[in-house]
Amino acid sequence: MASHVPPIRQHSPHLPFGDHQTAPLYGRDILSVKQFNRGDLEYIFGVAHEMSEMVRRVGTFDLLKGKILANLFYEPSTRTSASFTAAMERLGGSVIPINEVRYSSVSKGESLPDTVRTLEAYADVIVLRHPEVGSAALAAQYASKPIINAGDGVGEHPTQALLDLFTVLEEMKRLDGLTVTMLGDLKFGRTVHSLSRLLTLFNVKLNYVAPPSQRMPEEIVAEIAATGVPQKETPHLEEVLAETDVLYVTRIQKERFANPDDYDAIKGAYVITPETMKQAKEEMIVMHPLPRVGEIAIEVDTDPRAAYFRQVEYGLYVRMALLAMVLGKA
Repeated sequence: MASHVPPIRQHSPHLPFGDHQTAPLYGRDILSVKQFNRGDLEYIFGVAHEMSEMVRRVGTFDLLKGKILANLFYEPSTRTSASFTAAMERLGGSVIPINEVRYSSVSKGESLPDTVRTLEAYADVIVLRHPEVGSAALAAQYASKPIINAGDGVGEHPTQALLDLFTVLEEMKRLDGLTVTMLGDLKFGRTVHSLSRLLTLFNVKLNYVAPPSQRMPEEIVAEIAATGVPQKETPHLEEVLAETDVLYVTRIQKERFANPDDYDAIKGAYVITPETMKQAKEEMIVMHPLPRVGEIAIEVDTDPRAAYFRQVEYGLYVRMALLAMVLGKA
């Protein structure tokens, strides 16, 4: 179900790029999905699609030559950190990687505002992951350069939600009229918090499948209910699997539990297997923000409906688009 990419149009609405300092995202922080409307998403996804064509055609290009990205990660990351690095380098820019903050001045007690104000002296944009909710917004208060939220504790992960939505669009060819089922750790899962909010811009139905202790937070359910989007909660995947167009699987996050016994009690509560997939539609996709720790059996990887590794690639193009846009090149 991987999408077919048409050849580059001679007169692209997004490429070739120039300076677009009047564009909506130029110089802006990306802190929450709440800042976007449908028009914003259409433009972001249009740029992302052009980025995918350029990568497949020429690999790298010098759109952001001379620009510097600071990757500031207070929590472990593989995909988000690597994809922002790859995105910047694909665009011809450079990266200051700070992925082990214990080796930086943070270990000496330096505050987040001081760290951010220091890094912006060297960089044009800062990507921040931090364990505290609201940390990206705090950083943005002190920074004069754009801050991109790469995850603030159990709060939000807006660029993940954007790449998730782009994945759905590329794979399913539409965003309206879909039933999206979110499975696993919905309490601590910042990816599902952001994605559910973003999906309220479209005509969708949302299903939440989780152990009772890991249900979607009440405030998010109430927030989405106010938009009129239908929601259903159940601990049983079999109740909603047959109607599901997009199954979004998340891991139970061991690092979020204060008591290891609480984690042990629910780990492995849901495992997607080839038998599970027999009950699903022929035209649907399975997504996962990764890493997985057993909630999707490896045998499912060969199912054409398994989109989670294609999802990783789509993330590169979305982050390339975002970097170009906040730096005034798209």
